[in-house]
Amino acid sequence: QVVYYFRSYADLVKGVRIRVGDKVNYVVPTGNFGDILAGYFAKCMGLPVGRLVCASNANDVLTEFISTGRYDRRRPFYKTTSPSMDILVSSNLERLLFLLSRDPAYVAELMRQLREDGVYQLSDRLLAQLKQDFSCGCCDDKGAADVIGRLWREQHYLCDPHTAVAWSVAEQLSEELHDTGAPTVVLSTASPYKFPAAVLSALGRETGENEFFMMNE
Repeated sequence: QVVYYFRSYADLVKGVRIRVGDKVNYVVPTGNFGDILAGYFAKCMGLPVGRLVCASNANDVLTEFISTGRYDRRRPFYKTTSPSMDILVSSNLERLLFLLSRDPAYVAELMRQLREDGVYQLSDRLLAQLKQDFSCGCCDDKGAADVIGRLWREQHYLCDPHTAVAWSVAEQLSEELHDTGAPTVVLSTASPYKFPAAVLSALGRETGENEFFMMNE
């Protein structure tokens, strides 16, 4: 997944949207924190990454975490139209916490608290480090459906619900991202044809039980 970031950056350079060395923001739909962690790896490898924006669905545990440093899995679990993001314990986050702290004992204690108590709180210092690179936002199923329908009407681009969540968050944070002076890339992480019922419904079309029929539609 690290390659996605380098490839999109190279495409922007090739298209004369940016020059080599310019920063680029990335908005990533994620539940398990894997794809956005790849963006952090890319930054560590030297890619000029600006803000990394974590886009969550109704299972917004990561939104609270990046905003407050509090990770609390003791919350309702929602089955959404973006199922790859339906996660309350983001396993890849442990990797980021180690990279930021370089303190395995501290991270192990946080993981123990999460396992036994269901919640932990970052130190103020580590939260400040986290916020240097990461922003966040969330979008529910209705918001994602609105984006799918609007993007199709306005740009004739058909996106899946995960991508729609990220697009919505990019719009919500448009002012913050604009103020960075860098362009923003929204990562599209799935095909709309994997979620034909949700996409057809968002387009105002009739759905049914036969997924092949809905894919054809």
